[in-house]
Amino acid sequence: MNPLQNTPAVPSSAEAFSRIDPASIKALTFDMQGSLLDFYSTIADAGTRLTGSRGIHVDWTELLDRWRKAYRVQLNEILAGTMAWKSTDSIYRGTLDGILGEAGWGHLLSSEDRDELSAAWSKLKPWPDTLPGLMQLCQRFKLSTLSNGSMASIINIVKTHDLPFDCVLTAELVDSSKPDPRVYALAQKSLGVRADEILMVACHKYDLAAAKKCGFKVAFIARPFEFGPKGKADVGTETYFDVQASSLTDLAKLLASAASPPR
Repeated sequence: MNPLQNTPAVPSSAEAFSRIDPASIKALTFDMQGSLLDFYSTIADAGTRLTGSRGIHVDWTELLDRWRKAYRVQLNEILAGTMAWKSTDSIYRGTLDGILGEAGWGHLLSSEDRDELSAAWSKLKPWPDTLPGLMQLCQRFKLSTLSNGSMASIINIVKTHDLPFDCVLTAELVDSSKPDPRVYALAQKSLGVRADEILMVACHKYDLAAAKKCGFKVAFIARPFEFGPKGKADVGTETYFDVQASSLTDLAKLLASAASPPR
């Protein structure tokens, strides 16, 4: 049976809700870029500083949008088998060259400048609610990343910001990317629990839909400013969501009623 069908209606997108018994959940897995980490502000600020220091005036909202789209295109090609696997770090660096090659000012940035810009993806800052939310959740549940980011970048971010994860997992460990089912199977195997005992947390619907098909419970965290103040993030409710919250601290409150004792 397709778990995305025959699900009951849910409240409006502005309303937090939970349809699961928190006591049935043993582990939470988290998407990182966008869901727990504010990539827009981090990259846009880093880019503005660097290009500004070179006397170049750039619309980083537009450039970052093109960069992310080029990155996703290559991920999709890897999933389709039309491109050999490579790390997201390599994808970001290579697609940056392509975008700058189309810009009239791109030649003004050296290879070292481009390395610096690409390295900003390994320095993403958490959203304000990320650390306090994780601190509450880690008292009761096992927590793991489940990101398309490289192992090196996610480890660096987790360590830099003291994020309380029990486990760091990325799609790199299976030479793939979400929504490949192998990525979700990696989480289940690594955490040693049943699929239905895992709650996947993300702001990206494709990620949650894939996790749901793999038997996970899914929690949607709305990030209306994921793509910046002028961006258009999809924050509407879907019938297959098991939990919806406006922040990670909101999610922690929804799951605080677990009947079982802390782990």
